[in-house]
Amino acid sequence: MNRVQGKVCIVTGAASGIGREDALLLAAEGARVVLTDINEDAGRALAEQIGGDALFIRHDIASESDWQRVMKATLERFGRLDVLVNNAAILAVGSIESTSLELWRKVQTINGDGYFLGCQYAVAAMKESGGGSIINMSSLAALGGMPDFCAYSASKGAVAAMTRSIAIHCKQQGYHIRCNSVHPDGVNTPMTQALAGGQALSQELLEQDPKNRMCAPRDIANLVLFLASDESRFINGAEIRVDNAQLISGI
Repeated sequence: MNRVQGKVCIVTGAASGIGREDALLLAAEGARVVLTDINEDAGRALAEQIGGDALFIRHDIASESDWQRVMKATLERFGRLDVLVNNAAILAVGSIESTSLELWRKVQTINGDGYFLGCQYAVAAMKESGGGSIINMSSLAALGGMPDFCAYSASKGAVAAMTRSIAIHCKQQGYHIRCNSVHPDGVNTPMTQALAGGQALSQELLEQDPKNRMCAPRDIANLVLFLASDESRFINGAEIRVDNAQLISGI
């Protein structure tokens, strides 16, 4: 218990799915959480559910002015930033042949520019308060070939490469800021369920299959909690897969 007691954490895309589980678990372990999302109703409801110091801010991660507003509100409210969970993203289906330039640019803007801005403003805040942990949500698509997710794979590959650059930069500068990327395969969230026709998938049934590629959001949140905590103080620049050995299975 209290593995992140007193830490100030920003979680983007916190209104549902992985971000929601991240926020709930971090708060349960003692963190003061800032929840951001474009879904105001669900975001505010979650902040009320968590209670205490939980703060919701409407946030388009592709907007620099929104990032400035989120950071200003966080520092005014709590005086510091210890953890950033870059989680918000969009998932678009399309191969190299079917992806339009418009869709490509939209995905790169949100998943690429949005994470870049978050990291840039987080580093500026964290180095003033003695360090911190940046956790970037990438994907198995960044590491292996997924033919139906061309733009998404590219955006998540950029996130992974940027994470390594930030990690070594902050190490060389002596900032005590760690930056790691998380690479899930399938996660049972509303975003992935939409690809299956919007049908809810039973996690209990999924877990009966040892070859299952679909984990629960809490499985990702458990890793996020570890990376946010001081338990992971020597883990920096890592690419951590949560994929039930899918990448190395050759299937």
